[in-house]
Amino acid sequence: MLGSCYTCRRRHVECQMTHPPCKKCQKAGLECLQKRPLRWVDGPAIRNRMRTSPAHHMEQPSTTSKPKHRVPSIHTSAALVPSLETTIPVERSELSAIWHQSDPSSIHISIPPSLKDPSFDSLDDTSMYYLNYYSKCVCKLFVMFDSQRNPLRQLIPAALANPVLTASVMALSARHMANGQQILCQRQDGDHATRVKAHNDGLMYKQRAICGLIQALNNQETNTRDVLILSAFILIFLDLLESGRDQWSFHLGGIKKLVEEMHTARPSRHLEATIEGMREFIRGQIYLIESLGATFSGRELLSGADISPQQAAPLQINIDRAYIGCPVYLLSTLRYFSTARDHLAGPRHLDTPEIYSLLQSVTSLLESTKSFDCHDWVTEIMRASVTTPPMQSVRLLESLAQAYKSATLIYGWKICDALTGNKSSLDDLVRELVCEIDRLRTDEALFKCILWPLFTAGLESQDQAQRGHIKECLESFWFETKCINVINAVTILERFWVDPSNVQNASSSWIFRMGQVEGDWLLI
Repeated sequence: MLGSCYTCRRRHVECQMTHPPCKKCQKAGLECLQKRPLRWVDGPAIRNRMRTSPAHHMEQPSTTSKPKHRVPSIHTSAALVPSLETTIPVERSELSAIWHQSDPSSIHISIPPSLKDPSFDSLDDTSMYYLNYYSKCVCKLFVMFDSQRNPLRQLIPAALANPVLTASVMALSARHMANGQQILCQRQDGDHATRVKAHNDGLMYKQRAICGLIQALNNQETNTRDVLILSAFILIFLDLLESGRDQWSFHLGGIKKLVEEMHTARPSRHLEATIEGMREFIRGQIYLIESLGATFSGRELLSGADISPQQAAPLQINIDRAYIGCPVYLLSTLRYFSTARDHLAGPRHLDTPEIYSLLQSVTSLLESTKSFDCHDWVTEIMRASVTTPPMQSVRLLESLAQAYKSATLIYGWKICDALTGNKSSLDDLVRELVCEIDRLRTDEALFKCILWPLFTAGLESQDQAQRGHIKECLESFWFETKCINVINAVTILERFWVDPSNVQNASSSWIFRMGQVEGDWLLI
C-alpha cells in the first residue's frame, strides 16, 4: 500500500492512507486513485492504422450535441463530478468525462439532455458542475451536521427558479473550488489552471448576483423579497471564503432591512415550501452572525431590525439546521457584552452611575455564564433533534458548548476589566479553552464550528508554545474549510503577538483594537 494516494499527491496535500478511499479524498468528494489513471486521449491506434489526429477530430461537427463548456476539474483524473444526491436526479454514471485536451487541469463533462430533469434545462454544463460541487462539497460546511434536511441544499429548487439566487450559489461554489487549490495557509497554487478558472468563474457569478440584487431591489417587487434575502445570505458565506472582512456586514445590514417583509411577501406557489423552511433558518443565522460579528467589529452592528433569543432558539436546537451550534444563551450574553464595549468606546464620556450600572450587569452575566450547564444544553438539543449524529459527536457537543462558554467568559472579563481598570488573569480559562478545542479536533463536523473561540484564545494567550499550538489548530481549520477568513485570522494574531503596540497599554486593549484592524471581521 502506498503512503499516499495519487489524487492527494496530484493536489499537493498531505495524505495518510490507512484504507481506500483516503479520508482527504472522501471529505473532498473526489475519486481516490492509487495510481495515475490510464485514459484514451484521442482513441486507440489499431495496429498500423494511425489514430485520429486532433485536428481532424476537432473539425468534425456534431449535429446532435450542444457545445460543450469547459469546466475546471478537481483533479486530473477522469473523475466524475459529485452528484446532487437526492436533489438532482442524475446519477454519477450518467456524467461522463469525454476527453482531455492539452490542458490537463480541465475536463469536458457531457450530460445527456434526455437524462436531465427539465428544471435544469436552463443550466449549461459549467453551471451544472458548480451546482453539483455546491451540493456535495459546500453545503456541509455551513451546518453542524450534514443531512437531507440541510437548508442550504434544500434551497436548490429556489435557486433554479431565480437567476440572482443561482448566481449567488454558483459564486460560492466556484470560490470554494478555487480556495481548494491553495496549499495550507500560504497563497500558493496547488493546481494553478483549475484555481484561475474557478476564481474567474466565481468573480463572474458574484458580479451577476450583485447586479441582479441591485436591479431587483430597484424594481421593488415584494414577491421576490424572500429570494433576495436568501441570495444576500449566501453572499455572507461567500465573504467568509473570500476574506471575512467588511462585506458581510453590508449584506447583513441589507438583510435586516428586508427581513421585516418576509412575513408579508408571498413566494410563488411552487417555491412556497422551500421559502417557508428557509425563513426560520435565516432568522436564526442572522442572530448568530450578528452576535459573533459584533465582537470583532468597529461599528455598532446590534441595531435596526432585531431578533430575540426566543425567536432564534427553535433553530439552535435543530443541530442539522444550525450553523456552528453556539448556545443561544451565550449569544445573547455576547450581545450585551458587545453593547457595553460600544458604550465604553463611544464619543460620549460615561458618568460614574452609568459605569456602575454597566459593571453590575456585566458582573451578573459573568456569574450566570459560569453556571451555564453545557451537559443540560446537549441533553435539551438532542431531545428536540430530528437527526441523530454519531455517538462520538454527541459526546463532543458538550466540549463545543464548553469552548464557547470559556471564550464568552474571556470576552466578558475583558469588558469587566475595561470598566474597573483591573487586570484579571485569564490564563486558566485560555488553557481550558485550548483543551476543549483539542478534543474537538477529532471530529470534523464540530471542529469547523470553533473558529471564534479559537481566535479568542489566540488573542488572550500569553504563552509562546500555546500560541504556536493555536496557530497549528488554525492551519488545520483552514484545511477543513478552505475559508480565507482563517488565513486573515492567522495574520491578525501574528500582528498582535509581534507588535507590542497591539498588546500593551490597557489589559483589555484587544476588545477595542480588533475594531481598528482594517475593517469589521467575521471570524466564524
